[in-house]
Amino acid sequence: MQPQATWVQTCALILGCTATPALADKASDTLNVAFTKELENVDSYFNSSREGVVMQRAIWDGLIWADPQTGEYKGNLATEWSWIDDDTLELKLREGVKFHDGSDFTADDVVYTVNFVADPANGAVTQRNVNWMKSAEKVDDYTVRINTNGPFPAALEFLSGPVSIYPSDYYEKVGPQGMGLNPVGTGPYRVTSVDPGKHFTLEINPDYHDSPKGKPSIGKVDIRTIPEVNTQIAELFNGGMDMIWQVPSDQTERITKMDRFTVANESTMRVGYLAMDAAGRSGDTPFAKLEVRQAVNHAIDRDALVDNLLKGKSKVIWTACYPSQFGCDQNVPTYPYDPAKAKELLAKAGYPDGFTTDLYGYRDQQYAEAIASQLSQVGITVNLKMLQYSALRDLNMKGEVPFAFQTWGSFSVNDASAMVSQFFKGGELDDARDEQVIQDLGVADTSTDPEKRKEFYAKALTRVAEEAYWAPMFSYNTNYVFTKDLAYTPTADEVLRFTSMTWN
Repeated sequence: MQPQATWVQTCALILGCTATPALADKASDTLNVAFTKELENVDSYFNSSREGVVMQRAIWDGLIWADPQTGEYKGNLATEWSWIDDDTLELKLREGVKFHDGSDFTADDVVYTVNFVADPANGAVTQRNVNWMKSAEKVDDYTVRINTNGPFPAALEFLSGPVSIYPSDYYEKVGPQGMGLNPVGTGPYRVTSVDPGKHFTLEINPDYHDSPKGKPSIGKVDIRTIPEVNTQIAELFNGGMDMIWQVPSDQTERITKMDRFTVANESTMRVGYLAMDAAGRSGDTPFAKLEVRQAVNHAIDRDALVDNLLKGKSKVIWTACYPSQFGCDQNVPTYPYDPAKAKELLAKAGYPDGFTTDLYGYRDQQYAEAIASQLSQVGITVNLKMLQYSALRDLNMKGEVPFAFQTWGSFSVNDASAMVSQFFKGGELDDARDEQVIQDLGVADTSTDPEKRKEFYAKALTRVAEEAYWAPMFSYNTNYVFTKDLAYTPTADEVLRFTSMTWN
């Protein structure tokens, strides 16, 4: 690590940072924020990135809201709800709410949105978020019923997260492409311009309803996509940015020493893992052999990755879910770091001299390179291929990825189904295709008995670990760096909330 003075000089010479205090855009009441990844489509049902979640919560509302501190469900676009039977949820809707285009929010909007996204033919990207819904029906202008595809006890959790409500007439007219270019919601901020993947501007919704999200106070939000973290830091120092996030720990350590910006660290529900093509979807692959998958697990020094790279509030993870999620049983087989055992398993699998494979990734190349180095110590040589997230996701869905370093934040849904069922229930992203796991998850996802849900999630997670279908490694934390003119307290669900930000 460079001494602080050297790093500051490098920052000034290479990144163009100034030696004078940064000038935030408080004067024009505009919050300048950087995204690292390109957002493929602002329509929240047609992207699956964290940036998309951030935009979703700013532009749209769900029927229910979950308090990020307590998890308590509160009414948002709905004010009351009750189960008519195991498959039917009735909701009373809030009256007097308007969309950004001035149209009234009614039951018709809920019915159209649910029926559109629940139809797999319409191609919502993350089917797990919507395929539990069968249909919606209007009872009256401010009462709806959502019919589920069988009992789904996590319904409220999903309705408080990834299920947003769109204006029916507008969405029917423009579709996902039009919604992505000119988004219209009921949320605390409305969109004033979209330069796809590059630049987005938002302004406060002066007519925002009495939502538990709270009314925003910052007038405008200007979001630019800047892939290089060093460039983001340069912008921050030059006053072109008020906030950057997902900043690597080594950079935040240096910035902290300078005492010019606020640096905050918070845990997240995001899990980093190695996915292996156990089902052989990508062709003849070593990962179809259990011993190879076990060897990969033993080759990873998870503690070293957490201690030296992630730092902060990250921790070692052994499960295909995040510990806080309902049903995320932690009593699963583990694979302590043991390179000798890994080599022994590779030899048993028929690879005494190891093998070479492609390793795909889309973020945190530094982490991917460290993982590749650990794998090389046991004889697994990888060709690292870093792609855009959407490109890698599409390859995954086609079954063309033998080995990948990936992450999943569950759309901040605090239920195990949002992770383990997303990847192991027979869908397009399931590289295991284990019938026993699929059956167990079918019971866990639909039982109305909480204890039975826990029992069958435990069975599924145990088998996933026994068969070493994944190598879960660590949870993420997020570093936020912002000017001292800005006040913000991050939450553990990894949602950047503009509504909660204020000027000092």
